[in-house]
Amino acid sequence: MEQVQNIVYLTGDTHGRFDRVIGFFVSKAVTTENTFIILGDAGLNYFGDGRDTLNKQVLFELSITFFCIHGNHEMRPGPELGYELRRYHGGQVWAQPEFPNIMFAVDGEVFDFCGHACLVIGGAYSVDKYYRLARGWHWWADEQPSPEIKAKVERVLSKRGWQVDIVLSHTCPLRYEPVEAFLPMVDQSTVDKSTEQWLDEIERHLHYERWYCGHYHIEKEIDKLRFLFNDYALLPHTLSVTEADARASR
Repeated sequence: MEQVQNIVYLTGDTHGRFDRVIGFFVSKAVTTENTFIILGDAGLNYFGDGRDTLNKQVLFELSITFFCIHGNHEMRPGPELGYELRRYHGGQVWAQPEFPNIMFAVDGEVFDFCGHACLVIGGAYSVDKYYRLARGWHWWADEQPSPEIKAKVERVLSKRGWQVDIVLSHTCPLRYEPVEAFLPMVDQSTVDKSTEQWLDEIERHLHYERWYCGHYHIEKEIDKLRFLFNDYALLPHTLSVTEADARASR
């Protein structure tokens, strides 16, 4: 039987826990598919020590490429962490030589997945920032898109006539914030929503078919935007994006 090639799956935050991902591979028999997108907070660059290496080793042993968006609970990949720039599906990614099937997308790059032009915009504000800092846990000041990243995204979109097929981001435009998923102990007046506000402006100007994001630990669809957490979406060659979503969730 001819093997299926270039099938792309997406899911939400994994936070270093990959049992469900491995289970999905087994249940769907997806070992011949080539890309699995994690929409931020993969949990592979959090500790900065051997615990991250162990998680990467687990994924390295799976015969699929992991394509990760930058979240807010992880360090940005770069040379200081042993990452090198590479090309993948038309855009730049960070990868470590010892784990070549684990890649982190460079923000503002446009990738060609199954004929879809996919723009990547990672990062978000951590509502648990001060909780983590008070306990000496990890937090990184560059968790949100920098002015340079925002300028790059806008420059790329301007050159494309403000048109892409799909947006892959960690957080969402402000007008789509799932208020029902807000943590009750967090005073929303203290939350920095500048990234969501900026994404709002991007979304209002942009012509697109579908937008996928994670971050909120919720599974929800509204207009053209879908929040992923423990569920999955599919980007095949022959079906529309909406039809693919329906098939992936079966």
